[in-house]
Amino acid sequence: MNLPTWITLSRLLGLPFILYLLASPTQTNLWLGLGVFLLAAGTDWLDGYLARKLDLVTELGKFLDPLVDKLLVLGSLLALVELQQIPAWGVCLILARELAIAGWRVNPKLTGNSSISGANIWGKLKTVTQIIAIALLIAPLPSYWDFPSLMVFWLSVFLTIVSGMIYILPSIISSKEKSISVESRPEAR
Repeated sequence: MNLPTWITLSRLLGLPFILYLLASPTQTNLWLGLGVFLLAAGTDWLDGYLARKLDLVTELGKFLDPLVDKLLVLGSLLALVELQQIPAWGVCLILARELAIAGWRVNPKLTGNSSISGANIWGKLKTVTQIIAIALLIAPLPSYWDFPSLMVFWLSVFLTIVSGMIYILPSIISSKEKSISVESRPEAR
């Protein structure tokens, strides 16, 4: 394992602290939880930057990075559901997309690709929006921030679904085109 992969795994260390701090949501704990969350989320940029800069991109890193991101984001979102900041069904939509894409990424029969593909720009935009939404929802801001924070959360849900569709649809269309071309050949009849 190389340095970027260790940094990726270190991101997981923040999650228990975030969950602990949000379980007792005093103003101090919320600010501390926000700090830990932002520090952990920041390692996502750092590990990717180092992996590319030092030419240390690995299949393990491409697998672990989005998995650890999902654990950090979903764990934080579940804590926010428990605090009644966001509805559980919104988080369920995010969870369903994340599980579907994780399975899609690692199954070469579905993707037609034997290596694990990285996130596209929509996946990255989705992750950034989720991080901003979680940060706004954790921060003990004045009540007039409630509505904008919820709107950013719902934007992240929307981008989560759109990015999933953009990720999967080309493979579905390609496989349908292949099956149509096989069916139209004379020997297939």
